[in-house]
Amino acid sequence: MVRYDSAASAGSSSGSPSSSSSKSPQPLRHQQDIDGLLAGAGYKVRSSELRQVAQQLERLETAMPPSCPPKFIVDPVTNQTVVNNVWTTAEPHTPQMNQNISYNQQSLNNQLTVATAMEEYFGIRLVHMLMTCAESVQRGDLSLATSLIEDMQGLLMRVNTVCGIGKVAGHFINALSRRIIQRFGGGAGDCSINCGSSDENEILYRHFYEACSYLKFAHFTANQAILEAFDGHDCVHVVDFNLMHGLQWSALIQALALRPGGPPLLRLTGIGPPLPDGRDSLREIGLRLAELACSVNVCFAFRGVAASRLEDVKPWMLQVNPKEAVAVNSIMQLHSLLGSDSTRNYPIESVLSWIRSLNPKIMTVVEQEANHNQPDFLDRFTEALYYYSTMFDSLEAFTVQPEKALAEIYIQREIANVVSCEGSARVERHEPLAKWRARLSGAGFRPLHLGSNAFKQASMLLTLFSAEGDSVEENEGCLTLGWHSRPLITASAWQTVPDATAVAEFPAWDNHQSSS
Repeated sequence: MVRYDSAASAGSSSGSPSSSSSKSPQPLRHQQDIDGLLAGAGYKVRSSELRQVAQQLERLETAMPPSCPPKFIVDPVTNQTVVNNVWTTAEPHTPQMNQNISYNQQSLNNQLTVATAMEEYFGIRLVHMLMTCAESVQRGDLSLATSLIEDMQGLLMRVNTVCGIGKVAGHFINALSRRIIQRFGGGAGDCSINCGSSDENEILYRHFYEACSYLKFAHFTANQAILEAFDGHDCVHVVDFNLMHGLQWSALIQALALRPGGPPLLRLTGIGPPLPDGRDSLREIGLRLAELACSVNVCFAFRGVAASRLEDVKPWMLQVNPKEAVAVNSIMQLHSLLGSDSTRNYPIESVLSWIRSLNPKIMTVVEQEANHNQPDFLDRFTEALYYYSTMFDSLEAFTVQPEKALAEIYIQREIANVVSCEGSARVERHEPLAKWRARLSGAGFRPLHLGSNAFKQASMLLTLFSAEGDSVEENEGCLTLGWHSRPLITASAWQTVPDATAVAEFPAWDNHQSSS
């Protein structure tokens, strides 16, 4: 076991004589990042003030009445750590009763103050230890990292893991453990445990959709942009990169049914993974959507394309008619194409190339507003810890409990992939809007302004489905949904540029800036 001195700098750890590594790690290069993480988690203390916090806690504990030992419990209603005090009362009708009640109330208040301070103190220690462990993993000091994992698992017993930093830390500790185990095995390891089956992923996706506003925002915003792009066209074709129960398309079908002048002929091509049991789930989804379209008098045709990876799809599989107005829809899918290895180049290049060959009227793109595709592991880990702390914080504001539990598993799998996996196994390679702008412009696309209607739709959506703290912002024609001041996902729309214009105006984007 390695003792962790929380009063020292984030990189300070000392080992026992029997430890395989007796050297203390170098101080972290990201002290300001740690302070930012602490602030993002709601802690109003800097890492340099930890020694003072510890001394204050010691004074508080010394001032505690010894006759009233506290028992720390988690309130099932508020999910906050509270103190269950052992109350002592005098005999009824004695003059001392009011004094005892006053004394016990003051004692309880003191203990609640200590409990809150202890919870915050241990949460700060967890953040520091996570960063120190990630730095040790990056340096290849797996013995120290393993010892820190054991220490953090023990520290989790001292904090509330139902919500807050305790819950987030638990997921990141598990992800670091998996990465260490895989490194001890001599490689990137098997990340299949992080991925799950196609059936499981669809179920988790559905519950994530129900639990919060993020996917609803993505679907409604993309649908509004597609609806406007299809205006005036009698034959339209949507290519969906991830059909996932067809959750997005019921609303679009109904909106097309109400279009002035009558609805167009709608073709939908849905891409999805094949199921291990051989069941044609894509066809089942298509039949359900066809029934809905028939009920609102929309001519509808569906085609399912089963593919384990998006880069395996070829344009001829989509059977696009040159007379159709085409919309390509990608909801949190393009980032999975940013990796490469010795057996393949960057798939994003070939996929964007054949999308462009379809000459779509519009391409809608929704991506996580995060930077999880950095080559430096510690930078990626820091960004992920901050991003997913905010994501879990936002989930706590929603009250749909059954869906929320499975939605958290959906997010947990993302964390595991970002932290544990490398090479082609790491598919959660999220990048911020600025990088997508450069990449898509370099590939021959130009941005389309989503417009005021999309902003109104998104704002209306928040009034119906969101929690207090959600906010929509417009960013140069794109829409971003965030939690308080932190953007979490961004929706954008794109259109192909004629070849001559693309060559003249847009330089080629260098994908080799991304990590492998």
